Amino acid sequence: MSYEADLIADRRRLRGRLSFWRVLAFIAAFSLLIIGGLMVTNGKVPTSRPHVARVVLDGLITGDQRTIDLINDVRRNNSVQAVVVRIDSPGGTTAGSEALFDALRRLSDAKPVVAVVDTLAASGGYIAALGADRIIARETSLVGSIGVLFQYPNISGLLGTVGVSVEEVKSSPLKAAPNGFSPTSPEARAALESLVKDSFDWFKRLVRERRGYDDASLARVADGRVFTGRQGVELKLVDQLGGEREAMTWLTSERGIATGLPVREWKRRSRDQAFNFLSGAAWMADVAGFEELATFFGRLNVGLGTQHLDGLLALWQPHVEK
Repeated sequence: MSYEADLIADRRRLRGRLSFWRVLAFIAAFSLLIIGGLMVTNGKVPTSRPHVARVVLDGLITGDQRTIDLINDVRRNNSVQAVVVRIDSPGGTTAGSEALFDALRRLSDAKPVVAVVDTLAASGGYIAALGADRIIARETSLVGSIGVLFQYPNISGLLGTVGVSVEEVKSSPLKAAPNGFSPTSPEARAALESLVKDSFDWFKRLVRERRGYDDASLARVADGRVFTGRQGVELKLVDQLGGEREAMTWLTSERGIATGLPVREWKRRSRDQAFNFLSGAAWMADVAGFEELATFFGRLNVGLGTQHLDGLLALWQPHVEK
């Protein structure tokens, strides 16, 4: 009897120790959450002291939610007195560029915003610049490329050469047209041209409203070409030549921003860091015996999607002769 009582007592002590280590492991996993959060924000939380925020927009514009969330965070932060948007982008999707423009206009309603063009603000990149209160570019920066593109491969000739045909049954002739497997019909091409024209009209209207063009001035810049920063000033695509220093001077002289405010860069969350962190959190939760928590982190890790470049494009694509 005494032996059984001792055995039960030992089991209870073992169970208590196991619960202790599980709680300790949970605390470690929670600490990992905090550390991971600091990792994906570059090791620090944006300062609460007054400052000018720098937001960098580079690469293809897809309207990804991380960028929109970043702009919204900057807008809601009371410590941000003004924003410098550094742009180096050939453009991207028209819908993504529109979403970015809208987010920047909402930001501009709350705080002064200056766009500084580094190497390139073309097509969708220039749409983003239009969201700012002022556009500054370097003399050799490239701006413009006001136009819309719908591009797709057609391999029907290749398929015919190798003796392959693609058959289909569809509800109407324009369903899933063009498909790349057969020559584009005149009706399908006309439908695509209608889409491109409508989006192009939207782009031109945006440029007209934001830059104050009349019909003749708009026609000079809306033929799809890019211009240097020097040309852009003459054509009113750009307000001023310079860089971030000139942007800070304008904010001080024209918008009353205090002299000497620090410029602090706000960054988007890195997907790779998020994946590594979530994998680690899932592993820690599993080791601690919290299966449901481990499953949650694992599904969240898998659920983070990738970006796609689909639909109509506002994208600058230089062609090089070979």
